[in-house]
Amino acid sequence: MRPTPRSFSHIGLSVPDLDAAVKFYTDVLGFYTIMEPTEIVEDDSAVGQMCTDVFGPGWKKLRIAHLSTADRIGIELFEFTDNYAPKENLSFREHGMFHFAVQDPDVEGLLEKIIAAGGKQRMPIREYFPGEKPYRMVYVEDPFGIVFELYSHSYELTYSAGAYQ
Repeated sequence: MRPTPRSFSHIGLSVPDLDAAVKFYTDVLGFYTIMEPTEIVEDDSAVGQMCTDVFGPGWKKLRIAHLSTADRIGIELFEFTDNYAPKENLSFREHGMFHFAVQDPDVEGLLEKIIAAGGKQRMPIREYFPGEKPYRMVYVEDPFGIVFELYSHSYELTYSAGAYQ
């Protein structure tokens, strides 16, 4: 028997400036703030111990905020002490996560807002099925270099036709 698909809970993003990131993701993408920026220190508290379990000893302190999308997916933003930008912000050959996607029927309008807020457009807006269906996408960066994708339609609708035939 195949397992039932699980729900996606949240994604964690490491950002250089937590306050600026919260502002970008709430003002531009409209995400809800469910926990304001908070400082966590390396100590024996429950959350301090959890962080040490994940990051190992010596992480000292971090700042964290929790946001949510309209469909209840969490966006966990972290600002670590001594953080630094990666050498390459789209390491697609390197195993692991290299982007996430946000859906908005007005891809062009959201793209304009992202650029106006200091983000970047990485490619032209493209159609998956030109002349057949209005499914559009574009890769962008937030002002901190985090790469994500904009979709005009839901993931399952875009690919349900057995895409790329």
